[in-house]
Amino acid sequence: MTSSELWTRATAERYDAEETETSSAAVLGPTLAFLAELAGDGRALEFAIGTGRVGVPLRERGVPVVGIELSEHMAAVLRRKIDADTLPVVIGDMATTVVPGQFTLVYLVYNTITNLLTQDEQVECFRNAARHLAPGGRFVIELGVPPLRLLPPSQVAVPFDVSERHLGFDTFDLVEQVLVSHHFTRDDDGRYRRDHSRHRYAWPAELDLMARIAGLELERRAADWDGAPFTQDSTKHISVWRKPS
Repeated sequence: MTSSELWTRATAERYDAEETETSSAAVLGPTLAFLAELAGDGRALEFAIGTGRVGVPLRERGVPVVGIELSEHMAAVLRRKIDADTLPVVIGDMATTVVPGQFTLVYLVYNTITNLLTQDEQVECFRNAARHLAPGGRFVIELGVPPLRLLPPSQVAVPFDVSERHLGFDTFDLVEQVLVSHHFTRDDDGRYRRDHSRHRYAWPAELDLMARIAGLELERRAADWDGAPFTQDSTKHISVWRKPS
């Protein structure tokens, strides 16, 4: 068991309803096209597959997908959408769990590597990806760039969403390299629900070193799934590392 926080049944049951925007065709289209191209004629392995927001439509595109998921509750929601023969899911953590066979693509989206709260565990996640990749295969991570430039002196919080139904902000521990995402969500009855989650943020250069430790080489880095150039002003990155042939 890694340090990742477990998703509860209640959180899993409402996850899809709260992620309707990121599950839309407009958002998912470029993601699926990017991943399907890298998978080619091979199989894809999704670390932390969750409720299948990406894995299920990728499978529907014809890419054989296998998932690893720590939360049985999240996997149970996925299972309502697709059967186990079509999209197998193994319950376990993404740093150490091993599934049979090799893959042309291993991917980890939506900042999920930050669920691993230590550097050692994040390194093991890269090693686990390399373990599953066939020679020439790719490991893909989608991750936000830590918004530390937005922190003026003495400030510890940065808002990331201020909308009618949701207020979200991150607080930072700069020594431990940990951020806590705080969510205040207005439910249909008008009351607000408070949630929070802990994450270990990492810079692109740190991930490149983790990849090197795992025997992977950086192939490309983009600012989004459409392939826009990554610059010093980019708020996130899509990074692709390749296992040498």
